Amino acid sequence: MLDLDDVDGTIRRRTEICVIGAGAAGIALTRRLLAAGHEVLLLESGGRDFEAATADLNAGSNIGEDYYPLHDARMRFFGGTTAIWGGRCAELDPIDFERRDWVPHSGWPIGRDDLAPYYAQARPMFGLSDRRFEVADLRAAGVPVPQFRDHLLHTPIWTFDPRFNRFTLDACADMQAHPRCHIICHASVVGIAQRAGSVQCLEARSLKGGRVMVIADIVVLAAGGIENARLLLASHIGNDNDQVGRYFMEHPHARGGRIVGGDSWNLLKSFARRHRVAGQDVAALVTPAAALQRREGILNSSLTIVARQPARAAQFVGMRAYGSLKHDIAPTRRGRALWMATKKAANWAQQHIDPARPWLLHKAGLADIALLVRAEQAPNPESRITLGSEIDALGVRRVNLDWRLSDLDKRSVTGLVRALDEEISRLEIGRVEAADWLAEDGPNWQTDPLISSHPIGGYHHIGTTRMSYTPRTGVVDADGRVHGVSNLYIVGSSTFPTAGWANPTLTIVALALRTADRISAMLAKRHRGSETSRVTLPIPFSVMRRPPACLDAPANDPRF
Repeated sequence: MLDLDDVDGTIRRRTEICVIGAGAAGIALTRRLLAAGHEVLLLESGGRDFEAATADLNAGSNIGEDYYPLHDARMRFFGGTTAIWGGRCAELDPIDFERRDWVPHSGWPIGRDDLAPYYAQARPMFGLSDRRFEVADLRAAGVPVPQFRDHLLHTPIWTFDPRFNRFTLDACADMQAHPRCHIICHASVVGIAQRAGSVQCLEARSLKGGRVMVIADIVVLAAGGIENARLLLASHIGNDNDQVGRYFMEHPHARGGRIVGGDSWNLLKSFARRHRVAGQDVAALVTPAAALQRREGILNSSLTIVARQPARAAQFVGMRAYGSLKHDIAPTRRGRALWMATKKAANWAQQHIDPARPWLLHKAGLADIALLVRAEQAPNPESRITLGSEIDALGVRRVNLDWRLSDLDKRSVTGLVRALDEEISRLEIGRVEAADWLAEDGPNWQTDPLISSHPIGGYHHIGTTRMSYTPRTGVVDADGRVHGVSNLYIVGSSTFPTAGWANPTLTIVALALRTADRISAMLAKRHRGSETSRVTLPIPFSVMRRPPACLDAPANDPRF
């Protein structure tokens, strides 16, 4: 492994495949390509651990809905944001891939069946068993999950990765030792040069002055939902139809209301804790059935039933301390270890003490049986990433995030809450009092710092380089290749046309495996059909203010 911080001046590399970003997507894709016999150069903007100066490269402006500060919204070190994720794994539903008449801009160019074999291959990468858990498994284990009617509500299952550090550098010794894998850290890509429909080369820099110029047969962007769009915009690539950066989506969080007068013990036991089933940690949640979505014209949002302080209450000291630990301590190795230890202790207490603790708080009048909403957001072309006028320390324009929610987002939560009220009333286990903001004259959306340690959303950056049938409606094709660019691919949740309710990481990895297979097949075909597959003619690049130096090298330069 090479650290660009240790390089004085400029180095040049030529490789078969260059992957930009060592998060879950880039690492999964790299491993797959190595297994297929390819050579991979992996560029990571950060190093082994969190560094404030590197994190500052993330900074930008929020000019739409209130959102987390952008310098904190993603991690720039090996392993990416998965170094601090909660481990929730779930698959998208079949309806998420469909074109839904009531959801403008919906529809994937692939279906659920296309991704099914890759979900099966991705699951073991997260320490998950081959089996997909259903609500029947929880009931068989004695969990009293309500029997909702199938045409109204669905009760899917999260499965949890038992490791918090699955993609950090320490967990990737296989890649570091691989003879065909070359890793360069502190290598932030500042520009990608393209002409005549193919990437010619790219330039990456270190904050300490080191540079690397790369020529590759294939380039893969795996830098996350904000940075993928930022690099394309900064390099003037893939945006002939003004699609790059559009359709930014999150899983917005909110308080959907509360359940009163019911069987609070069994509701908390069913939904407010993890359960150990067949050696795996699993948890249930509530989503609208596909039939309800079609009938009511709503999105595939989700909610869980939890004990939370009433709206507008003074936050408990313990919750303030946990929030401070998670958000105010720098996510260095030591900080992450402290948070992970706290998280493990909380999970142990949840499994061994709950629902007694939250139930007692509820009975004492200190907690509501609340509806924690994790919503699907409709794809909206006006919700977008653009480049601002500020420049970061490496000379790249910082982003503006104009996050926008729609009437459909709110109406979908209202429909889900109404269906839950109908079902728990029918089952005589309570009734729902919807949150005030869901009234017709209420605000378009309302966050609540008491409902979740992530009150705004899940830190899920989705849709900014979306997959589409044609370049008029998106950025990449069904294989993840940028429309109109023969050798540039993108992996990650930025390619999702819609978000569904499911946490994106498992789908990110499944799609990365699929794209790796498409790249491998394409290269094999190219090798069979021509004497060489390399880009051998550096062409001067006139679009960027400062052409990457690799394009000034002679065509026969032995360093390439």
